[in-house]
Amino acid sequence: MPKKQNEAEERMQLTVDYAFKRVFGKNGNESILKDLLESILNIEIKSITIQNPEIPKNMKDGKIGILDVRAELNGDEITEVEMQVQDQHNIDKRSPTYLTKIYSDQLKEGEQYIEVKKVVVINILNFDYYKRNSYHSVARMMFEESKENEKVDLGYIVEDKYATKDLEMHFIELPKFRKKDPDMSNKLEQWLCLICDEEDKIKMAESKNEEIEKAKKELEKLAMNPEDRELYELRLKAIRDEMNIRYSGYIDGKADGMVEGEAKGKVAGKNERNIEIAQNMLKENVNIELISKVTGLSIDEIEKLK
Repeated sequence: MPKKQNEAEERMQLTVDYAFKRVFGKNGNESILKDLLESILNIEIKSITIQNPEIPKNMKDGKIGILDVRAELNGDEITEVEMQVQDQHNIDKRSPTYLTKIYSDQLKEGEQYIEVKKVVVINILNFDYYKRNSYHSVARMMFEESKENEKVDLGYIVEDKYATKDLEMHFIELPKFRKKDPDMSNKLEQWLCLICDEEDKIKMAESKNEEIEKAKKELEKLAMNPEDRELYELRLKAIRDEMNIRYSGYIDGKADGMVEGEAKGKVAGKNERNIEIAQNMLKENVNIELISKVTGLSIDEIEKLK
């Protein structure tokens, strides 16, 4: 008789971008996405249209691509949300690249600049990246303080603060949020408890916000669907394989480069390598359950490494 998986293994994680997109980026789930975005952007959303509800057809190829959620808000703003599981040490370049591409792609030949909509990119990171004491950081294109010798008295009591308000980036670092021990006093904390799978706090979040209850039920339905389960597991495997390559290269070949590092990692004992991978993932504050799936180590073994 086959061994039954435990509940933690069966439950899908929203930190896996496939599950995140299927819950928040699906037509019919606009109210769920709307509530999440209102909690992040601190705005009222009167209308929302999901622009990319489809799942790429090559998902079964096992390739790592972008599974983002993009929506138009209030007819004058485009917002893209990305769930980032692994630290590729490039988010400071990756996010501005996507932001400016979405912005520039709006303008077709002959159209006026005034027709371009504001663009917001939201990065939900399952790792720490910036040296900042906040789990939610917002970046805009702001003016620097003027130099004294360049000032001209033109009578402005209050000067413009932004060069443009059309470009905006948000960075939500989940490991920092987990350290905060949130009291669930606001919607963003409630949503992040669900995303982080903080089981002891999810019930409280559901009681405070019916959209969170809807999202949890969507995730449970997703887990029951054989096709979605297969695609989720394939996505998880692709992420796991890439993380293994990156971490083994980081451990064994920092000086010699990723390729040579990966080759050395294959020569080393498998168990020893997995322990080293787990130790480095712990330093990056990666979720313990995900470390267990990546390395094959038990949760008890990982706890001892901490």
